[in-house]
Order: sequence, then structure tokens, then C-alpha cells
Amino acid sequence: FWGATVITNLLSAIPYIGTTLAEWIWGGFAVDKATLTRFFAFHFILPFIITALAIVHLLFLHETGSNNPSGINPNSDKIPFHPYYTIKDALGL
Repeated sequence: FWGATVITNLLSAIPYIGTTLAEWIWGGFAVDKATLTRFFAFHFILPFIITALAIVHLLFLHETGSNNPSGINPNSDKIPFHPYYTIKDALGL
């Protein structure tokens, strides 16, 4: 509760729109149960949205390939993205 209060009160320091923005995020004039429920839902949904966007990004990258601004021949000594980089990224190496 107090963490949400402190962080959202920081928004009120923004000139001109700060207090309006803080009240819009609170959904009223103070942090209450509805605000905390919205924050919880946001924190629950956000990782799924980020994961979905990362998957879409990888699919587009796989379809079109990466950009080649340097003009160097891109076909020299390549290894396939999957499984090598997939495993590397999954393990955080």
C-alpha cells in the first residue's frame, strides 16, 4: 500500500499534469483497494505481454533475417539460430 502511495505521489511532481495523472492512476483521490487490484493485475499480465512480444520479435527476425548495414557478406561461417542461440538465450549464457 505505502509503496504504491509513494511511487504514485512522485507523479504529482510533473508540472501541469502531475496531479491529474496521479488521480487518474489512483482511480480516485487516494490509493485504495481498486488501485491495488489494478496494480496487481498489471503486474500479473505484464510478463505475459513481454514474452508474447519477444516471441513475435523472434518470429519476424527469423522470417526476414537481421539487417546488414555494414555490407559485409553475411553468409560466411554461420551457425543456425535454433537450437544454438535458443539454448544459449534460454540458459542466460
